[in-house]
Amino acid sequence: MKETISIRLFNTLQKGKGQLGREALQRIVCFLESQRTAEDSFIGKSGKADLYYTLFGWMLSYVLGIRLDPQKTALYLAQQDVNSLDLIHYAAYIRCRMINNLTNKGKVGLLFSSLFSKAVRELESFHSLPHNDPQSPYTWFVWLSILEDTGNKISGKDEIPEALSAYHLPEGGYMNTQDGLTATTNATAAALAVIGQLVGYKENTDINYVRDLQEESGGFKAAEASPVPDLLSTATSLLILSNYGVKPKYPAKDFIEAHWLDSGGFSATLLDDKSDVEYTFYGLLALGSM
Repeated sequence: MKETISIRLFNTLQKGKGQLGREALQRIVCFLESQRTAEDSFIGKSGKADLYYTLFGWMLSYVLGIRLDPQKTALYLAQQDVNSLDLIHYAAYIRCRMINNLTNKGKVGLLFSSLFSKAVRELESFHSLPHNDPQSPYTWFVWLSILEDTGNKISGKDEIPEALSAYHLPEGGYMNTQDGLTATTNATAAALAVIGQLVGYKENTDINYVRDLQEESGGFKAAEASPVPDLLSTATSLLILSNYGVKPKYPAKDFIEAHWLDSGGFSATLLDDKSDVEYTFYGLLALGSM
């Protein structure tokens, strides 16, 4: 079975779990329980159930052994208006559906179901895309994960890396938009993930560009102009370095753990004093990527 983006994420979360002791893991579990609704969805920053945050909650629940009620999770998915979702929330729905199948049918059942492709919406059907661009690195990253999670073939995969070159800067890195002025960390990580999934994770100048973005603190900024490093950019950077077999310049464990709050969850930056399910996901992902 091909190591999809989702499988890579799950494996990395498992590695992160393996780095923590029982007490540390229990802190995270208690935080996740505080973010869980009676319907077994998870709340976002608004304090209400949110499909996007539910994805992170379900992934963490599976890895950490938190039992979810299969009837409740199936009902939650059935209540989603799938055709009205934007691309990001549609990807969350698809992966949530996969997690639900994994939880209910086990790995063998999921493997069997993966032999058959599942229908997906056309990319052109989405009214809201990352950066309003169907060709941007992050759009391609999300769309590729959808195709992988549904067992669909990627058409024209040899042309995709060439299409992404329109977002590439000569000095290294990828931009969010073709008319951008500077590369961003997450656009670069997204582009490298797409290229790696399609043609293999081979050493290149751009992965070394990502490596050189790391600060002595161990963190990565979202962009050069960003005031401080953040946990999301650090997690995605460490993950893509790990996928390409490249070691980071500096140790990152202290930086990651500095974002671990008394609540048991992780914060976005050191300037934040609140945690949520998304950044708790990135905290464990970052730990597993070291």
